[in-house]
Amino acid sequence: MSQGALDTVLVPFRREGWPFIAGFALVAVALALIAAPLGWIGALLTAWCAYFFRDPERVTPTEAGLIISPADGLVQSIGPATPPPELGMDGGERIRISVFMNVFDVHVNRMPADGVVTALAYRPGRFLNASLDKASEHNERQSVRMTTADGKDLAVVQIAGLVARRILCWVGDGQQVGAGERFGMIRFGSRVDVYLDDGMIPLAVAGQKAIGGETVLARSLQSGEDASARTGEVR
Repeated sequence: MSQGALDTVLVPFRREGWPFIAGFALVAVALALIAAPLGWIGALLTAWCAYFFRDPERVTPTEAGLIISPADGLVQSIGPATPPPELGMDGGERIRISVFMNVFDVHVNRMPADGVVTALAYRPGRFLNASLDKASEHNERQSVRMTTADGKDLAVVQIAGLVARRILCWVGDGQQVGAGERFGMIRFGSRVDVYLDDGMIPLAVAGQKAIGGETVLARSLQSGEDASARTGEVR
């Protein structure tokens, strides 16, 4: 097996996942004692649990002004929306880029840009399907507001999904952060929204697969450029 293939399979796991992996493994042993076929089912579920908590390294673009995807998953939508009110981001709607993570995606979340965290806000809520637009308003969420290195006001919001029951956020107010730096995760299916500032142009396309810490979602707008979202097609 090539080194590249080994790096894909042999990835580190988040320590937050070990209690879950151990629990699944104990259940698998108990099922095996009841019946061998049940043990194999338990083993497969244990393998999936370990796979869920994987935490691979990523190569983050370092060009100034780029906004990097905070999550692996599908770029579900790009369009105007109002940021969470608890962040105090006055000014009405902003361009929002939503990335939906299914249960097979990496769920470690990464900061979208270099800068400083200026506000954190947690709000309990419901657990609707994260692919629904109303999930941004009604679901449990953890919001992070930041000022980027080039002075832009940006927000990234972790949203719990249908089976997600715990949002983890590892950054603090006033903390200096870097693009691609791990800042949290959501357990078992979820979504992450990024709210852009004025003067930022989306570069992603709805329906595109994003890689957290690597895929460029947007960048600061240059003079004369159109700030509308791009279009794409399946090829």
